[in-house]
Amino acid sequence: MFKKLLLALAVVLPLSAFAQKFGTVDTEAILTAMPETTTARQQLDEASKKYEAEYQKLNEELNKLYTDFQAIQNDKETPDAIKDRRMQEIQDKGQKVEQFRQQATQDLQRQNEQLMAPILQKITEAIKSVGQEGSFTFIFPNEPSLLLYQGTDVTDVTPLVKTKLGIK
Repeated sequence: MFKKLLLALAVVLPLSAFAQKFGTVDTEAILTAMPETTTARQQLDEASKKYEAEYQKLNEELNKLYTDFQAIQNDKETPDAIKDRRMQEIQDKGQKVEQFRQQATQDLQRQNEQLMAPILQKITEAIKSVGQEGSFTFIFPNEPSLLLYQGTDVTDVTPLVKTKLGIK
């Protein structure tokens, strides 16, 4: 009985391996082609420009403080307490500028994640749908840097996913 089961497995397993379908998908091409991506990038660009303008303004204020300090730095009539206070103002402003830069970077990253998450989810769902409809065993990202070898029996499902998403 056990030998018959092993024989059946030995015959069925190789046949089931040949029945598997593999696909690849170029998610970057799909992401680029989606109108939602263009809208998200425009929103991020607008936010980035606002942050850059504010950062530039803060840097100009810092440079003005530094220029003013340089004017009194070598003046022997200006008390050291005033010089020290001005230097402290420069240091404080520099720290605030750096904090603003860090917060702006973090906020832009957060906005990017929030805007791109539904788009990436939509792509993932379309890939799963194509995989189920086409009875694919696996669909891999088509990234040439990761592929060591791709046989001729692998299907590029990128056009199918684009059709599923309604993009050309």
